[in-house]
Amino acid sequence: MLDRHDDVVRRLAEACHGGDFGTVRTVLAADAVAICDGGGLVLAALGPVHGAEDVAQLVVVLLCGRPDTELTVEAVNGRAGLALRRAGRALTVVSVKVAGTRVAVVWIVLNPAKLRGWHRP
Repeated sequence: MLDRHDDVVRRLAEACHGGDFGTVRTVLAADAVAICDGGGLVLAALGPVHGAEDVAQLVVVLLCGRPDTELTVEAVNGRAGLALRRAGRALTVVSVKVAGTRVAVVWIVLNPAKLRGWHRP
């Protein structure tokens, strides 16, 4: 089960690296949900985003093709997740719940106060 989770997260990272909406969409479950935490400091979805199409759009906007950024697979809450950084500063940390071979839930932390511990020199 752990290997499957890691594989799905790696597929999501690869899809984000490619920046293609369709590829990101194929990694998501049809009833996928995304929840963002911008802390009121960063522009983020105010409520849950439902459905693979809308979640894929959100993921593409937040994680794909951002200039001068690096998206890496890292341990997030003890499981494989994603971290997006620019010049060592964390912009986004993503945790996921996997169902089968697809991403079912995406938690996207954008709140700068919660990202301080994710910064790298």
